Amino acid sequence: MSKIKLLFLCTGNSCRSQMAEGWTRHLKGDEIEVYSAGIETHGLNPNAVKVMAEAGVDISNHKSQNSSEFKDIIFDCVITVCGHAAENCPVYLGRGKKIHKGFEDPPALAKEIAARGGTEEEQIDAYRQVRDEIRTYVETLPGILGL
Repeated sequence: MSKIKLLFLCTGNSCRSQMAEGWTRHLKGDEIEVYSAGIETHGLNPNAVKVMAEAGVDISNHKSQNSSEFKDIIFDCVITVCGHAAENCPVYLGRGKKIHKGFEDPPALAKEIAARGGTEEEQIDAYRQVRDEIRTYVETLPGILGL
């Protein structure tokens, strides 16, 4: 049986989509061939790498990739993990099923916490919270995809 080809798409492919790719490889690699990309590339977020490593998932070798790098792959499903990506998903990625499952942006959350005088640990906790939410979502795959 062939694996489901799945792309997680975000704005910059630096944090949420990278976490989703890491969790999917770790938890569902036998069922899903997973990729992640961004509408733009912002580089890999070091805090995303840190909190994923805490959970036993190494994404340190991932790189931020633009969705155009995958224009020749026919995905069974594209999951957008932020509103901007959902609104701007490139047409060439629309051949498969498109699902939106938004997650809060950890860097933005951390910035808000810092502005309120929050500690570095409280800021990292924002990344952990989103990491755990993404894991919970990935655990439901591929069943919820309806493929």
